[in-house]
Amino acid sequence: MTCGHCVGSVAEAVSALDGVDDVRVELVAGGASPVTVTGPASADSVRTAIEAAGYRVRI
Repeated sequence: MTCGHCVGSVAEAVSALDGVDDVRVELVAGGASPVTVTGPASADSVRTAIEAAGYRVRI
């Protein structure tokens, strides 16, 4: 992710999942963008939502 629009796209995709109470996406220099999710949503569903939005996930 390289801009605020990317952050918004990821946050929107993850927020739409059932079981997500809160999501925070941070844009950090160097391409690492931590995503923090609170709630019972599974890590697999979060990963799938981010990839479906067109972004790569590295854990």
